[in-house]
Amino acid sequence: MEKDIRLFLEYLTVELGLSINTRQAYVRDLELFAKWVKKATTKVMRTDVIDYISFLKKERYAPASLARKLAALKAFFRFMTNEGYVKIDPAEGVEAGNKARMLPKVLNISEVDKLLAAPDINTEEGFRDRTMLEVLYATGMRVSELINLQLKNVNLSMKYVIAFGKGSKERIIPLGHYAVNYVEKYLNVVRPKLMKEKIKDDRLFLTVRGRAMTRQRFWQIIKEYGEKAGIKKALTPHILRHSFATHLLNNGADLRTVQELLGHADISTTQIYTHLTNSRLKAVYEKSHPRA
Repeated sequence: MEKDIRLFLEYLTVELGLSINTRQAYVRDLELFAKWVKKATTKVMRTDVIDYISFLKKERYAPASLARKLAALKAFFRFMTNEGYVKIDPAEGVEAGNKARMLPKVLNISEVDKLLAAPDINTEEGFRDRTMLEVLYATGMRVSELINLQLKNVNLSMKYVIAFGKGSKERIIPLGHYAVNYVEKYLNVVRPKLMKEKIKDDRLFLTVRGRAMTRQRFWQIIKEYGEKAGIKKALTPHILRHSFATHLLNNGADLRTVQELLGHADISTTQIYTHLTNSRLKAVYEKSHPRA
């Protein structure tokens, strides 16, 4: 299957323009199946796909992981069938069962304030980290969008940034005045000190070596600041994106606007945040209404 997976990867890159992280996720899931099934693509049967899903269930994969792995198989075999490499799609109609709806973890406003205040802004790295956290919470960007944000796509006078999401889709996101103030000082004072003469990188946020920040390093940074701030919740870079969306909805933003800001292609993806806000409303109602 290796040759066919590479062919599919080319399709994801050239035809669909998916991000590198999405493409890598597809490839990992398909390679796992190929290693398990040990058959040529044309020899894979529907029973193989069903048996594979059953195997993953026995291995106690989470429902969301099962659904993602099956989605990768469906996309792959649909492509192979449409292109004429396979006559019958073995993954068509196969279901992994109901996908559990996992509510995203979010920080409350007090926790966000503590996290943002954790970096030591008297140091160059600390000021850069504070700026990154401010921008992430102000925009709700994905971490990949944040670390790849180009200087040319930051407009401080008009207070917005241009992010490129999945499939290289472009969207304009407003930038709040707190974030604008930090970015302005970072650009004028801190970033020039992080730049190296022999390295030219047009991305906004740089490491002490003058290179772009990696996802892994930013994950480590946010975990360290979470511990420093005394936040007990398990922190991931995505938690500020979730908090951004939830806090907007809590304060009256409409779902369509939040969808556009997050860059979701389907509003059903954004609707998961309404479950969080509905839970808050129910709690307030039960606490406040005399006949709740």
